[in-house]
Amino acid sequence: MSEPAGGPRFLTVDEYRALEATSELRHEYVRGAVRAMTGASRRHIRIVLNIARRLMDAAGSGCRVYVNDLRVRVDEDVFYYPDVVVSCEEPDDGHEEAAPGFVVEVLSPSTEATDRHEKAVYYARKPGLQSFLLVHQHDRRVERHHRDDDGTWRRDDVTGSGDVTVPCPATSLTLDEIYAGVEREGGEPWPRPRRVREPEPQL
Repeated sequence: MSEPAGGPRFLTVDEYRALEATSELRHEYVRGAVRAMTGASRRHIRIVLNIARRLMDAAGSGCRVYVNDLRVRVDEDVFYYPDVVVSCEEPDDGHEEAAPGFVVEVLSPSTEATDRHEKAVYYARKPGLQSFLLVHQHDRRVERHHRDDDGTWRRDDVTGSGDVTVPCPATSLTLDEIYAGVEREGGEPWPRPRRVREPEPQL
């Protein structure tokens, strides 16, 4: 998760990389604008770790799973730090991933608009990215965005229970696994299962 810090700072890509090499804070970068990464809630962290643990169990030696701190280049001048990144390509940089196969963003109130609109658009444009998840914190709801066989982006919404198909590593995540140890606020019961499938607009 990230948000602007102290107003926009406009840097070249090389200046941005130099900043990341020496800064104690992580920053995302969108066409010259830099925004500092912020802290996360306990719920956010628990969901991220639940997903990463399940993916690592399924990955074996063919894919690598990273949490929070791996910089991903999604365009020539756009860099994000997704909550979870999976890559099955051989890495060519120790600090940066250029060929992610699957990413996860856990939505937060302060960053949901950015994750849902800006990041979703860039992820959908990224060659080689097969799927990405937008995971809600306060409801058992996961939005799965994925490419069909013809390259068209589709969206599945899973709520309550059920499972979410992941392309790499080839596995599935149940909502019980994703939300293990995460209680719904207020003590209300989680909503009943519901699955909705709808086409995404071609970007």
